[in-house]
Amino acid sequence: MKTTLCLLAGGLIAALYSQSALAQTGPGWSGQITYECVQKIDPASLKFLDDNGELMKPGDPNFPKDIPDARITEQRVKINGTQAKVTRNDEEFRAVNGPDGQSRVMGRPFTEQTYIDLNGLKKVTILTVGQGAGAKTYQAETLIARTGGWQQTTQTRKIGGYTCRKATVPYKKETYAVWITTDLPLTYSPVPELTPEKGAVLLIEGQKEQFKATKISKAAPDPTVAKPAVKAQSVTPEQLLELRQKAVSDFVEKHARPGFGG
Repeated sequence: MKTTLCLLAGGLIAALYSQSALAQTGPGWSGQITYECVQKIDPASLKFLDDNGELMKPGDPNFPKDIPDARITEQRVKINGTQAKVTRNDEEFRAVNGPDGQSRVMGRPFTEQTYIDLNGLKKVTILTVGQGAGAKTYQAETLIARTGGWQQTTQTRKIGGYTCRKATVPYKKETYAVWITTDLPLTYSPVPELTPEKGAVLLIEGQKEQFKATKISKAAPDPTVAKPAVKAQSVTPEQLLELRQKAVSDFVEKHARPGFGG
């Protein structure tokens, strides 16, 4: 049985594309933080289509058995004073099985950029669906919110050469461990809701996900970090999610047809 595999989950996409919160940073600091993001995969949240385009569910005879336990992606955050830009390598369509059963690398059916105003605690997401003259660009703005109920501990550890102190906070119906350093002149978290009052988060540990800083480097100011002047239709965050999911659905339908990749 030929199957088309798209590592895609509504909840996971929402988490990945609602990413990154930053609060006020030290004046003039410019650099980059790279995070490794490990998230457990729920097979029930993935979409598998057979060669007839029918959606399969866990328990079906032909439902793939070799699903990876976790998904590893990389998130890079460039900071330039009071502006930041977030990029990721989490292309949802990396693993796609064609009619010959071989895995193929597919690009995303959209491009997306995220820019953050550190002083205004506001995130702007720019989504472009399609290519060439038929491409359409949308943008949505969201305010960065912070989860309450933080508890500071006396535990410390070194991460990336920086001394971090552990805090715990209730999030997603469990208690997350958040390791924060004040040795960097900025306040940042790779998960928006888990932004501390002060300090850079270098490690987040939950039962189903982990975000760890693997590289921190200071750099010369980069003007490309600022939000570009683009002609885009303003939409709500909910509408942006719907547009992204529709692009995904259209992509899956197109490449599930017999003869894909021939």
